[in-house]
Amino acid sequence: MSVTSIYERLADMNKAYLWHPFTQMKEYNNSDPLIIERGEGVMLYDIQGRAYYDGFSSVWLNVHGHNVPELNLAITDQLGRVAHSTLLGMANVPAIELAEKLVQITPEGLTKVFYSDSGATGVEIALKMAFQYWYNRGRRGKKTFITMNQAYHGDTIGAVSVGAIPLYHATFSPMLFSSHVIPYPYAYRQDGGAKSASEATLAALRNLLEEQADQIAALIVEPIVQGASGIVVMPQGCLREIAALCRRHEVLLIADEVATGFGRTGAMFACDLEGVSPDLMVVGKGLTGGYLPVAATLATDEVYDAFYADYGEQKTFFHGHSFTGNPLGCAVALASLKLMEERRMVQGVSTQASLVAKKLETLADWKHVGEVRQQGLMIGIELVQDKASRKAYDWTDRMGVRTSLRARELGMLTRPLGNVVVFIPPLASTEAELAAMTDILAKAIWDVTEGGWGA
Repeated sequence: MSVTSIYERLADMNKAYLWHPFTQMKEYNNSDPLIIERGEGVMLYDIQGRAYYDGFSSVWLNVHGHNVPELNLAITDQLGRVAHSTLLGMANVPAIELAEKLVQITPEGLTKVFYSDSGATGVEIALKMAFQYWYNRGRRGKKTFITMNQAYHGDTIGAVSVGAIPLYHATFSPMLFSSHVIPYPYAYRQDGGAKSASEATLAALRNLLEEQADQIAALIVEPIVQGASGIVVMPQGCLREIAALCRRHEVLLIADEVATGFGRTGAMFACDLEGVSPDLMVVGKGLTGGYLPVAATLATDEVYDAFYADYGEQKTFFHGHSFTGNPLGCAVALASLKLMEERRMVQGVSTQASLVAKKLETLADWKHVGEVRQQGLMIGIELVQDKASRKAYDWTDRMGVRTSLRARELGMLTRPLGNVVVFIPPLASTEAELAAMTDILAKAIWDVTEGGWGA
């Protein structure tokens, strides 16, 4: 069978049977689908043999690139022992060893690890832990949560309840519990810039805590970088002040490090950038190097001890799923973390980030680039209709979508966030690869905003 015939057969099957996430299928089914067959390093290859740079780390989670021998070996070695064994009342070797490693590398005070299979379920666990922590301690009035405007914490019901992106979440509002929403400090969209944005966030939080802290279980935040809202970078010092306010008012702090963890921001975890130790931390995405779906919720002894009681007290945390602590996933996570240490990947992010910043600095002067936002290797480029007024493009202009499609045509894959073009390359990217990817990114933006490509 020819390559063309194989592609056509798979494309027809794709349209007939597959429902894609975050995808309008009517539009998608009117196009020729991209079908990936294999990966090597930072490149992905489609069924027709075309090569693409993985410019968004396969949705922000790839660390070492694709088809990494050390990670492949970790999985096959573990496969020769056992593929899965439950953590309900028993343990397995990789889950124990990974838990120890996570405690060693996460912020001080996080001492217990609870596994799950995705960032969303990890957030769900953190919310339930925070709620039951206060319940078990007899403070049952503390049962609400604080989140931030345009927050995204996943798509399970609890995670959506602390989400605040109307496009994603409004439809489900009758199903959700209500949360307090305060502004995330979005300096570009705040008159007065970073200082004013921070002050607005902290003032809103301070007022809320002074009035209702006795009813609030926890605040959840994407530390330093708010991802799905458009790679919005928090002004320096704001996270530290948020943590201090929560501590002062006896409200737990949940750090959602699913996107920001494992070197992505230039530190192992974004909380490390400001010396913040949360009460609960959720990690995922890069945990396994981008190989298998494993996430974890880490807790302090203070939180854990509220559940540690005699059997008859019924303070057990009744939560879990069949694949919790899967040995294959935990084994490859251990191998990924070992590889990160051996190759000093976190330490190298600052050099890579400087290279990317230099390559993209000219974009800041382009008339349809409102702002280039960057923290480590998380980059968001906000496209605007009018630079002076910061007027946004209309949703139907599809500027981010068109730019991403043009980048794909030029040989790089990414996915936009509305009118924000995202660039989140694998941490293993070389200087030459980063240079090539940023060149494609810049040309795609220019062709769409100045040349009208895809209009």
